Order: sequence, then structure tokens, then C-alpha cells
Amino acid sequence: MIGEEITNIVEKQKAFFRTATTLSIKYRMEALKKLHACITRKEKEICDALFEDLGKSSYESYMCEVGLVLSEISWMIQNTPRLARRKKVATPITQFHSQSFTLKEPRGTVLIMSPWNYPFLLTFAPLSNAIATGNTAVVKPSAYSMATSRIIKEIIDEVFPQEYVVAITGGREENASLLNNKFDFIFFTGSTSVGREVLKKAAQNLTPVVLELGGKSPCIVDSSADIKLAARRIAFGKFLNCGQTCVAPDYILCERSVKERFVEELKKEIKIQYGECPLENENYGKIISLKHFERLAALIDDSKVVIGAESSAAKCKIAPTVMDNVTLDDDVMKEEIFGPILPILVYDDFDLVISDLKLKDKPLAAYIFSNTKKNIDRLLKEVSYGGGCVNDVVIHLATSEMGFGGVGASGMGAYHGERGFDAFSHTKSIIDKKTWIDLPIRYQPYKSKLFEKLLHILLR
Repeated sequence: MIGEEITNIVEKQKAFFRTATTLSIKYRMEALKKLHACITRKEKEICDALFEDLGKSSYESYMCEVGLVLSEISWMIQNTPRLARRKKVATPITQFHSQSFTLKEPRGTVLIMSPWNYPFLLTFAPLSNAIATGNTAVVKPSAYSMATSRIIKEIIDEVFPQEYVVAITGGREENASLLNNKFDFIFFTGSTSVGREVLKKAAQNLTPVVLELGGKSPCIVDSSADIKLAARRIAFGKFLNCGQTCVAPDYILCERSVKERFVEELKKEIKIQYGECPLENENYGKIISLKHFERLAALIDDSKVVIGAESSAAKCKIAPTVMDNVTLDDDVMKEEIFGPILPILVYDDFDLVISDLKLKDKPLAAYIFSNTKKNIDRLLKEVSYGGGCVNDVVIHLATSEMGFGGVGASGMGAYHGERGFDAFSHTKSIIDKKTWIDLPIRYQPYKSKLFEKLLHILLR
């Protein structure tokens, strides 16, 4: 799609937004219900597309994408009337007699740019927030996940008029054209490098953004942890979607005294969950492209592999791989992995772990497996990161009751549930001043000693 066509679409959406049609709560609710019904009806086609792009089984596709989208839409349907109401707040006595309240308004015409790793979830979850708040939306799914992008467009075309919500498919040319238009808000999920470019473009128009990026998310396993359970949960969270998960544990920091036992339990769990030949497991997915496959393969140091490393370029598959005795000098520790490779580093001093994490870029997630309250509290309170879990991984993003987002290099802003409603809204602060009385204390000339004394009493 050429730039002129995209600009025309954006202008039509802005014109539709100005009609105030989307300000109607009823209109928003009907749109959300139609979207929920369409996704439910097309569940098989969606799962088929996710299998084509990423090799996801229908079970995983529903658990990690379709089901979470339906849950988020349901939450918005249930809570939008409440969140959209004006909220009364206290009024200071200096503003007697008045009423103070806040009122949320939609931002306008928004751009949602989604990635390839969870292409369905990370398109429709923010879109449901955008619809609930009364925006019009242009959706740009990833060019890498082509089959899912097609079903995304099919659903959007079926449910919404183009001037309300539209999906634009394509690659870099379409991305560039979209970012050259002036939107009222941009929601981007993807890599840090592309996120920087999105922010640069947004800055030219002073467009507010939410950036959901990534980083090297650490996972600590200390000597007090339930090692068997830790291995089970880490094996699930790390190798889910072949490690192509922005909040997957990127590397393990394991206390030396339990490292050998942890490695053995992790090897057992990988075999239990993914089988002796993971490349033949129909429920184990694939790497999105040959380019990403080759990048990941280059990160594997065969001399440090304790399990895995089998691969098939033809299938774009790499078996769940664990590397032991890894150091910060290894290639695998110099970039976000975003694949089924798990490096294990050891530590002896928890204080040094915390000190080192404070010096690193703030990750999107951090995890700790421990039964030592002091260690848990130190990670929670002293280290800055987007979000995480204690004695589990990944699952903190699977709820509409908490916001999900990054901090620092891992992103800015958050969404899901009420945080998503806030992200796609602007909150007006309003004072409704009554006319039956008008206190003279604020007006010139400032000659009254009584008024001056009153000011000092009231404003302190």
C-alpha cells in the first residue's frame, strides 16, 4: 500500500472520530462484543495461521494467544462503563463552592504496531483497549507472521468499518509511511532498535507512545528454592513458543551449591515436557524465519551445551538447549537471545548479584526462585524491571488485573485491563465552579490584611 493511500485512510479515521460516534459507550460495547464473537467463531482459522507461522499447537495457541485475547475483551466489556464514568475527587476549601472530577477521553486516532512472536495476542489485546476507550485505530501487524496477519485483517475487515478500525499489512515501506503520518497515540511492541526509530518519529509530532520492548530478563535460583519445581516451571516458560517470548527467562543466575542439581532437574524436565526428540514433537514450535534461526545457531557454543542444540534449518527448529559454565564474555550473553537457548551462570554472593543487576539495563522481566524472604524482598525492592514472578516465570502478563509494561530500555508505559484503558485515554481534570457565591480573596487589589492572613491559613 502506497503512502498516499495510507494517508487517506488516516484522514478518514480522523474525520470519523470527529463525528463523536465512538464516544458512545453503547457503540464501544457493541464493537467489543462483535469482535469477541468473530474471534470465537474463527478460532480454528486463527490457530491454523499460528501453526503456519510459528508451529504453535492449537492448545498453545489458545492458551497463550486466542484465550488471552478473549479474556481481555471480556474484561473490557465488563468494566468499560465503570472506567468511562466521571470520577469525583475532593475539592480544596480554597475553591468553595465547586465540584471537582476527572473525566477520561479517547486520545483520537491511534496506531498499533504489533510483532511476530505473539502476533494475534499482541495485536488484539491493545486493540481491545483502544476500542474500549473510544479511539479509532490503524493496526499494523508484522510482515514476518504473514498467515496470522492475513487472519487479523480478515477479522478486522469483517467486524469494523474501515474508518473505525483498519488493518494495513506489508513491510518496511508501509511501516515508514504510517510513521510519517500524525497520529494521536502510538502503541508499539517489538525490538528495542525499532522502538528507538518509532520514538524518533513520534517525537517529531510530539505524539505520546507506549513502547513494549524487551531485554535480557534474569532468573535467579538460590539454594533455598524448590529445585525440582523451579526446573519444571523454567523449562515451561523459557521454551514456550521456542523461547520467542519477550518475558522469557533470558539466563539463569544459579547459586553454586545447587547448580549441579538444578542442571540435572532441568535436563529431566526438558525430556518430560518436550520428549527425547523435540524436533519431532508436533507440539513444539519453530523459529519464525531462517534469518532468526541462523542468528540463534551462532550463539550456541557446543563445548558448553549440556542438553539440546539439535537443529534443522529446513524446519527452522532448534531443540531446547541449555548451556552451562557460561560467562559474561560468551556471545550468548551479549544480546537478548529470543530463542530456545538457556545459559546458566553461577554465583556465590547474593549481594553481588543484586549489585550487578543494578548496573545493567532495566529488563522487561525478572524472576526469583527462593524461599528466603530477604532475597526475594531485595530483588523486588532494589532492582528495577518491568514486572515478574516469585517462584514462577512468564505468568504475570496473563491477567487483566495488572498492567504489563517495561521500564528504561525495556519500554515505557503499560497496558492490560485498567492500565490499558488509561494508556489509550487522556484524563481531563475539571472543576465545576458554582455561581451563587464568588469569594473576593483571589482578586486584586491585594490590600486586605484579613485576606492575607486567610491565605496563610488555607495554603500551608
